[in-house]
Amino acid sequence: MKYDVKTAHKALYAPKNVSFELLEVPSQRFVSIEGIGSPQSSEFSAAIETLYSVSFPLKFISKARSGFDYVVGPLEALWWADDYTAFVSNHRDSWRWRLLSAVPDSVTDEDLDAAQHNALAKGAQNATQTGFHTLDEGLCFQALYIGPFSGEGPVLEHLHSTLMPSEGVTFNGHHHEVYLSDMRKTEPSKLRTVLRQPVIKN
Repeated sequence: MKYDVKTAHKALYAPKNVSFELLEVPSQRFVSIEGIGSPQSSEFSAAIETLYSVSFPLKFISKARSGFDYVVGPLEALWWADDYTAFVSNHRDSWRWRLLSAVPDSVTDEDLDAAQHNALAKGAQNATQTGFHTLDEGLCFQALYIGPFSGEGPVLEHLHSTLMPSEGVTFNGHHHEVYLSDMRKTEPSKLRTVLRQPVIKN
């Protein structure tokens, strides 16, 4: 049976709560690629393509070597800015991001190197910009958000200015999103996104 991160960690990939709740998030490992700018930019779209041009051959290369099969993880992203109010004010050109796709521990550096060369041979010029990234988020606020990305601002403002102070916590990592819907095919009002913010007690 294939390993599927969505099944193995249902609390992280299939939450039911639409209001923010605290939970502990275990350490996770990803293939990632980093950039800056609006999620509507051509650079962002190209980075998604690059990430998956490596992620899919990585799965098959790893399986051929180890015999361990897994489902390629959904698209996730870390978001940050020099000034966190950029998210509330929607100043997207200053947003920084790291795109992620979860991988199991069985995947090796050699597997990734082979997958990058496979992607390069097929025209993915930025394939070598991908790399492994480990997250140890620990205590987090998390909620399921349903709606357009442009509507997240007030939700995050409530988290930052009301919920976090009321719980006596502050930021302990970058804003994290898990995209449960195919953003290319889903009506914006029906997009399902996991919103997660690592925090630490003051």
